[in-house]
Amino acid sequence: MLSSITSLYHKLFDKFWNPVLVTVIAGVLSALYFGITQTYWAVTGEFTRLAGHIMSWFGFDPHQLSYMKIMKFQGSPLDRVDGWVVSGMLLGALMSALLGGNFKLRFPHQKRRIVQGLVGGMIAGFGARLAMGCNLASFFTGIPQFSFHAWLFMLGMATGSYVGVKAALHPLLRGKPRLEKASPGTRNMQSSRSRVQPVIGLLVFCISIGLIVWEISGGHSKLGLAGIFGVAFGLLIQRGQICFTSAFRDLWVTGRGTMAKALALGIIAATLCTAVIIYLGVPQKIAWAGPGALIGGLLFGFGIVIAGGCETGWMYRAMEGQIQFVIVGIGNIIGAGILAWGWDHWGLFASLVKPYPKINLVSELGWSGAILSTVGLMLLWYAFASYWEKHVRYKANQKGQAVLMQANVEMKELS
Repeated sequence: MLSSITSLYHKLFDKFWNPVLVTVIAGVLSALYFGITQTYWAVTGEFTRLAGHIMSWFGFDPHQLSYMKIMKFQGSPLDRVDGWVVSGMLLGALMSALLGGNFKLRFPHQKRRIVQGLVGGMIAGFGARLAMGCNLASFFTGIPQFSFHAWLFMLGMATGSYVGVKAALHPLLRGKPRLEKASPGTRNMQSSRSRVQPVIGLLVFCISIGLIVWEISGGHSKLGLAGIFGVAFGLLIQRGQICFTSAFRDLWVTGRGTMAKALALGIIAATLCTAVIIYLGVPQKIAWAGPGALIGGLLFGFGIVIAGGCETGWMYRAMEGQIQFVIVGIGNIIGAGILAWGWDHWGLFASLVKPYPKINLVSELGWSGAILSTVGLMLLWYAFASYWEKHVRYKANQKGQAVLMQANVEMKELS
């Protein structure tokens, strides 16, 4: 029995999981979560409410803001479904990192990375809330809701991430690499797994289960279920290293399309499962399809590349001990709070959101049209990622061959 448990533990936590498998499981789970709680997997809405709590600490009443009314700002995070999901995700990612021996406190060597994390996080948080959701609510779980605003967000996010890559590679942001003298002596290249971390990880697991059982036994079964799903989502994003930033950044920089293709398959799985749940009577979540969604996606895509991580990416990396990504999370909350303020005071709602309709693809195209167009969009994205992968590699091979040919010519001239 003990040997079987040990064997299962090593199978689960010795290596990271296949991202395709993880995104498909996450897609199915997100649909189940929607069916049970009647809300979708999202995090930045809760970040906005956290910004509201911070405003109240400084004497400002956030209940005056229209955006906070849309967000149904009331109570504490423990009174809200999204609060339990976010808390569960952080606990699940921390538990997974510890069980896998992946936790290590890491501080950025360059101070500019802290500034980039904060500013990029603020831009991403602002953009996400302008579009009424981040890479989850306006993309991974937004597209399966058949809300056309998610398509606009995806277009904006892809474009913004491309611009963000160009900006991040500029010498002003890239900086100069700092060379450090290696310590004398022979280095041990064999990694050793911490024996303490799995024990602490098991303790985090027990605490998580205890909190969920306590909530359910107190008559708050919906909050407890949200906590269970949150822990599962946190486990998945850490084990699968699911970061939407890398999906786009890797595609533009190196041509690597693994994560982009995995996300396409995960969204297809989520779409098919969510369609069944909506058909059974659970109301959809449809947002305004206008410039707010497009510009929000653009800002979000730019911000996550500058910051180095999206909402899922910074959450699991922060729980692995990477301090830079804690800064990114703080930036997200600040950015969401600024948007909530600007919603009324800068006329963002009146100019970029309110005049535009909420387009439900099921109402516009019928069930078959909505499903076929959504699945088709994801297959097109998958095909584009595959094409781009081969295109960039071809150019890299051509460039490499040109360099080798030039080197041969120079060697012959020298001889």
